[in-house]
Amino acid sequence: MTRPIPTRAPALAALLVAATCLLSVAAHAQAPAAPPPQAPPVPVTVQTASRRDVPIVLRNIGVVQAFQSAAIRPRVDGTLEQVMFTEGQEVKKGDLLARIDPRPYQAILDQAVARKAATAATLANARLDLARAADLARGQFASRQVLDTRAATVAQLEAQLSADEATANAARVNLDYTNILAPFDGRLGLRNIDPGNVVRFADNANTAIVTISQIRPIVAVFTLPQDTLPAIQAAMARGKLPAAAFSPDDKTQLGQGELITTDSTIDQTTGTIRMKAVFTNEDTRLWPGQFVNVRLTLEIQQAVISIPSSAVQRGPAGLFVYTVKDDQTVEIARVELGQDDGTLAVIRRGLNEGARVVVAGQSRLRAGARVTINASPGAPSAQPQAAAKPSG
Repeated sequence: MTRPIPTRAPALAALLVAATCLLSVAAHAQAPAAPPPQAPPVPVTVQTASRRDVPIVLRNIGVVQAFQSAAIRPRVDGTLEQVMFTEGQEVKKGDLLARIDPRPYQAILDQAVARKAATAATLANARLDLARAADLARGQFASRQVLDTRAATVAQLEAQLSADEATANAARVNLDYTNILAPFDGRLGLRNIDPGNVVRFADNANTAIVTISQIRPIVAVFTLPQDTLPAIQAAMARGKLPAAAFSPDDKTQLGQGELITTDSTIDQTTGTIRMKAVFTNEDTRLWPGQFVNVRLTLEIQQAVISIPSSAVQRGPAGLFVYTVKDDQTVEIARVELGQDDGTLAVIRRGLNEGARVVVAGQSRLRAGARVTINASPGAPSAQPQAAAKPSG
């Protein structure tokens, strides 16, 4: 006879399964939680904040101009007979450049000299007449009226002689003007008029024979913001201010000179003031009309803390840099800059000498981030272009 299965067996099995689940959950609850995965260190490039002598430089674009420039034009009318120069020639002051046909002016001078000689002869005779009249007047053999007439004739002829002498001098000057001379040392440009052409003084605006420009020395004219003027004036009171001219890409130095002067007025439309610097230009690397970058050195700041400009970041609270601590994590240091020309930044406050600052790789950084340091490319040197005040 088959025994019946107790009806409580399924309930017991369910209880056993539930107990097993509870024990498993309890075991998992008592196990420690796994730590979150750490972010990998950020590769960065660092450099050390160091003390150095940094020149304070103002800079802006300038235009090179001839130290002196003149358009050589005729001063008398006539046929251009000869041209004694070649285009692009270097000449000295007083060199003969061209000659206008002198024969008409020589004839005028000869006439003036002859007229002067005739007047001189007439004057000599009038003086003799005056002397004879004076002797007769003393012996009561000539009237006072005759003596006065002879004296007036002498005075008239003396004035005529002076006029004739002036006419001769004017003719001599015009004759001299037929020889066209270099007014100063310089370089000649392109010739505009060929020999055989008739040139006229009245057409001076259109008849420049050639242009001469003095390019050794040479000058560069540039502008700076008006708020730099007090510092420039103070620096000029201490001595001459060095100026350097660089190529438009700011890589090649073309000349070294000094500031001559500042303009007498400030341009109200731009808020700038014009400056003029002179360069010896012995190698003629500077040329009139050329655009250059001019750097004006005001002073040399001694032993200031400086870092590469690429280390400086801008945030909502102002300027800051990332510094690397000994445990290879970074922190934010708020800084105040002195001068920054895009290459080297001078630190006024916020950073100590020897601090390691991040110069590349900042985009992935945050305070407390761990970093790995790449090989440093080397700190920039404090050349004259360093720490230049932006010209605005």
